[in-house]
Amino acid sequence: MRILFLSPRQPLPTRSGAKLREYHFLRALGKRAEVTYVYFADAGAAALTTTDLPFCREVVAVPKPPAYTAAQTVRGILGRWPLTVLNYTSAAMDEAVARAAESREFDIVHADGIHMIRYVRAAAARQSGLKAIYNWHNIDSEVMHRYAETTASRGRGWYAGQTAVKLELLEGEILREARGHVVCSERERAQLLELAPQARIAVVENGVDTAYFAGAGAGASFGEGAGGRRHVVFVGAMDYFPNSEAAVYFAREVWGRVRSRLGGAELVIVGANPGAEVLALGELPGVRVAGMVPDVRPYYGQALAAVVPLRTGGGTRLKILEAMAAGVPVVSTPLGAEGLDVTDGVNALLVEPGDAEGWAEKLGGLMDSEERRAGMTEAGLELVRTRYDWEILGAKLRDTYEGWAGGK
Repeated sequence: MRILFLSPRQPLPTRSGAKLREYHFLRALGKRAEVTYVYFADAGAAALTTTDLPFCREVVAVPKPPAYTAAQTVRGILGRWPLTVLNYTSAAMDEAVARAAESREFDIVHADGIHMIRYVRAAAARQSGLKAIYNWHNIDSEVMHRYAETTASRGRGWYAGQTAVKLELLEGEILREARGHVVCSERERAQLLELAPQARIAVVENGVDTAYFAGAGAGASFGEGAGGRRHVVFVGAMDYFPNSEAAVYFAREVWGRVRSRLGGAELVIVGANPGAEVLALGELPGVRVAGMVPDVRPYYGQALAAVVPLRTGGGTRLKILEAMAAGVPVVSTPLGAEGLDVTDGVNALLVEPGDAEGWAEKLGGLMDSEERRAGMTEAGLELVRTRYDWEILGAKLRDTYEGWAGGK
């Protein structure tokens, strides 16, 4: 296969779930296809090359355009295109896609999200028979609706609601016109099939490099055994609103009760680009904001558990899979574990976001019982090794693309 892979983001360094999913998709497809990768580069970042991404035939960097400008915001209200698409309007990307489409014949144009819709259509207009496939990291309209319901700002809530409606219209269009779609979970597949029953939709879950994280959670802090662990870790890119909102809410509304139950534990918030509101959490008793770290594995090595206290957002969370692969029990909200094949009380513990007593009980139970913690750890490891390893998922992805390219 020859694949033109269009992305709104730079996959390296892999500091977010979206970047990790994209990186592993590139690597998997590159094993049996010629991939031309065209992406929006981060401001000030050196352009990636085939040395960085050796599984790609060609790598083309395009400067990411300014986002959320006043003009874009107004057009997002008055025009057809939602702001989340307008943010990626770029003459340089138009030219890069045109050059790629003129340079060689492709079987597939892959869009890593709805943000690249106009470039997909431009490539398809230049090459008849080009099959479009969209990778859905989440259902964008759903995420925007949830944000509208969660934000305290009436203005932002209204704008998000309007944006969600426009996204729904575009989602319906691409479901009907593209060759196929890849989603993260059966829940999302079922939801999209209600909108477009004729759409080809395959599930390729988010995954984890189990070998990379193996044994990371074997360390301990403040003594030996689970009872000696006093760190609870929350990992996630803090410039992503669902993560930062969850960190602030959990630290301010829930953590005090949990810390009391755990006898003076420390909540460690790990993730790139924490804003002022997240940084301020470091002033609270028993809260440390580590920010971006070169390697998250040592933080898992000191953790009693990993928490995922999300109240909004979409998709499936790689942070849960990473914690399990590291051998660390996971305590999450039901929404945080949405789309993953987890069983409450077996390979994860689920609790509602505002139930401080419930969080304290779940985490306290892990601290009190090494046997319980070991059972949760083993069940989590078994799940990711047999269901969510990237090698397994990569083979599934390649088979899906080859089938669609061949007319199945």
